[in-house]
Amino acid sequence: MKRQTGIWIDSSKAIIICLDGKKESITEIDSDIENKTHHHKEGNRGTFNGNHHSTNETQFENRIHEQTNHYMDAVIDYVKKSDELYVFGPAEAKTQLKKRILEEHIIAPEKLKAVVTSDKMTVNQMVAKVKEFYHL
Repeated sequence: MKRQTGIWIDSSKAIIICLDGKKESITEIDSDIENKTHHHKEGNRGTFNGNHHSTNETQFENRIHEQTNHYMDAVIDYVKKSDELYVFGPAEAKTQLKKRILEEHIIAPEKLKAVVTSDKMTVNQMVAKVKEFYHL
């Protein structure tokens, strides 16, 4: 029996839909990635009264990179055992996930069936889209 997985992902959360025969499970993973336009420790993207503080900007970017890696790792933990994977979502998170999966050989490239752009949708719409993709 194939484990078919669909992931709707953006920078704030991932909805993972696993279809395992007649069994269906839905998991939501929330991201801890800081807001990219405001962060409380450095003010507005490391600027204060027009002066640019590159150290703060670098620290912010490093934190974002670390938080993104942590988020992707959490999502990847759920898909490692998938026989087929379908990734969709509105932003660049889907391509970041694809890149990590392929670069780190998490699953075989032929198991990654598609990575497509999709608007925001309800969980029911996501489940329907995954079932439609896998012809269920």
